[in-house]
Amino acid sequence: MAANKTTPDQIGLEDFLASVQPAERRADANVLIDLYGAISGERAVMWGPSIIGFGRYHYCYDSGREGDMPRIAFSPRKAELVLYVGAGNANIAALLTGIGKHRTGKGCLYIKRLADIDRHVLDQVVRQSLANNLAAYPA
Repeated sequence: MAANKTTPDQIGLEDFLASVQPAERRADANVLIDLYGAISGERAVMWGPSIIGFGRYHYCYDSGREGDMPRIAFSPRKAELVLYVGAGNANIAALLTGIGKHRTGKGCLYIKRLADIDRHVLDQVVRQSLANNLAAYPA
């Protein structure tokens, strides 16, 4: 079985943040670091080359594949912010109706700018995502 590509501390957080473009995306990333850190009680850690994660859980699939991943995470990509929140979960999807301008993928929430969304709803989404993860993978 191939080794997991997404592992913690591959690069330094400060070095990564300095490379995030455009500047507005970098500023939004810093806001998210504060939000995620306050909600999780964990420090930000780089997972792979572009994911900022908080906390850690261990998974093991029926196939035998296993590994560690951050409990909550996001990535400030050039085009948009990618929040790994389990957007397909019913309790997350229900919250997203009030968040503002966004799009979703199977499990991700995509936001162009934090200025386009309701921060209170974002707080609820991140809290629910963490709760979902803790329920699925108890500490």
